[in-house]
Amino acid sequence: MQPNGKKDGNTHTLSVTVANKPGVLARIAHVFARRGFNIDSLVVSASVEGDFSRMTITATGDPGGLEQIIRQVNKLVDVIHCTDHTGEDIVLKELALIKVHTGPAARAEALQIAAHFGAASVDLTETSMILMATADSEQIDALLALLKKFKIVELVRTGKVVMARGEQPT
Repeated sequence: MQPNGKKDGNTHTLSVTVANKPGVLARIAHVFARRGFNIDSLVVSASVEGDFSRMTITATGDPGGLEQIIRQVNKLVDVIHCTDHTGEDIVLKELALIKVHTGPAARAEALQIAAHFGAASVDLTETSMILMATADSEQIDALLALLKKFKIVELVRTGKVVMARGEQPT
């Protein structure tokens, strides 16, 4: 992993602006599948303009096929634009909710580990807690590795979201 969330040449982070219409996601996913790319992470959310959505797609596959995928996605009806952000100066983050089994004796240690990673406790019971972490994927992976000593009961990750730094559009 390089700075700014950049990975090796086979992992790509794309942003796709699309019209809010049924079937758009399925058509885009089909383009990736036809080209042998695995979608590792997919996040769809509303954009500032209510008629459009932003997709952030992290996919793994041959770099040579990515240009073809971008051209094909850009040709799809209801796609405004598709951009590869691999190698760009970006902010790349992910959110995780982690439910950990901890009794009173282990709670302090779990909270110390969470604090080290900037995670917060968002729910607490006698036997468990839910931690919320917002970080790059590698930091969340490291947090999970340390929390394995307690029993991780449940895990939900949002997938990666990306935004270009400065005034450059994403």
